[in-house]
Amino acid sequence: MKEYFLDLHIHIGRTKGGQAVKITASRDLTLFSIIREAAERKGIDIIGIIDASSPPVLDEFRELVKRGELTPLDRGGLSYQGKVTILLGAEVETSGPSGGTAHFGIWLPDLERMGEFSRWLADRVTNPVLSSQRANTTASELQRVADDFGGMFIINHAFTPHKSVYGNCVASAREMLDLSRVTALELGLSSDSDLADLLSELQDITFVSNSDAHSLAKIGREYNRIIIQSPSFEEVKKSLLRQEGRSVTANYGLTPALGKYHRTYCLQCKQIATNPPPVIQCPKCESAHVVLGVIDRIHEIADRKKPVHPAHRPPYYYQVPLEFIPKIGKRTIDKLLAEFGTEMNILHRATEDDLARIVGERIANDIVLARTGRLPLVTGGGGKYGRVGGNH
Repeated sequence: MKEYFLDLHIHIGRTKGGQAVKITASRDLTLFSIIREAAERKGIDIIGIIDASSPPVLDEFRELVKRGELTPLDRGGLSYQGKVTILLGAEVETSGPSGGTAHFGIWLPDLERMGEFSRWLADRVTNPVLSSQRANTTASELQRVADDFGGMFIINHAFTPHKSVYGNCVASAREMLDLSRVTALELGLSSDSDLADLLSELQDITFVSNSDAHSLAKIGREYNRIIIQSPSFEEVKKSLLRQEGRSVTANYGLTPALGKYHRTYCLQCKQIATNPPPVIQCPKCESAHVVLGVIDRIHEIADRKKPVHPAHRPPYYYQVPLEFIPKIGKRTIDKLLAEFGTEMNILHRATEDDLARIVGERIANDIVLARTGRLPLVTGGGGKYGRVGGNH
């Protein structure tokens, strides 16, 4: 058994021919640029491309396999030069039972089954080329289809105020889903295990922390450490289902306060809530025209006063990505990468003395503080990230 870093939620902005796939994602997010970024700069061992059901993206995958640049693995997934394993996913939007919409991740072992799913989905969406389209289906039917194809079913960014099960659909996921058939739940920005474990119905479900990257820089912003036999689809699936000694051994993510939807934000007076959660209307102007914060929504629907972590729950490590740290720009990151190889080496393996030798004591100290979320923060909300602030 060996430990690997995993980020299961990376979007494609454009095909290599410039065709839009995820409209809100950067044009630089092409399939091959993502693979190179993960292998050469980020140091993420296993990545999930969540727009793989888009027909032109599938064609690019097939072309890379044909050219020998990607190798299909016996146990599912595709290998790039033995450096990175790529898993094939699709993000699908469905309506809630009483309004709202939610995103789910369907993960399949190989190009053949993803091709079949792509054809199934094409009959249920307006534009099959674009990612995250609303589908004429239900969440429970998606679960059935994922099972039929031998896939994984993940609840994506479960608590965000837009496009999520708890954020704008239901107070209990059981109203939409069979929780026994959920492979994992993605905590998403602005949340962590302490918050999610305020809901007792999630005690048997594995939590994952993924980047939901909309740009190259955001790949690996949140990620997981898993213990498996080898990097492949079937092994990842076993780790999320906690089978045969495989498991998620750590979640790494933003300190929730840095998330762009952490606290309730008033759209009228443009203020981020500071009162104890739950804040469901503006305490200043009493407007109900707000973007509900993740922590506020969770406290609104929680059936526990304090989190209860099941025995299988791994530690959640709070991190501040390099790009959030003051005085660390692209040039500084490039210097660090030239010395240490990948961001995973910078964030996990380089000592403070090693870092100081390259970027000086102040920045080195900030990186070490960022590893454990000990930098002072200004809270995010209403679609704006929090930031590192205050005196330190």
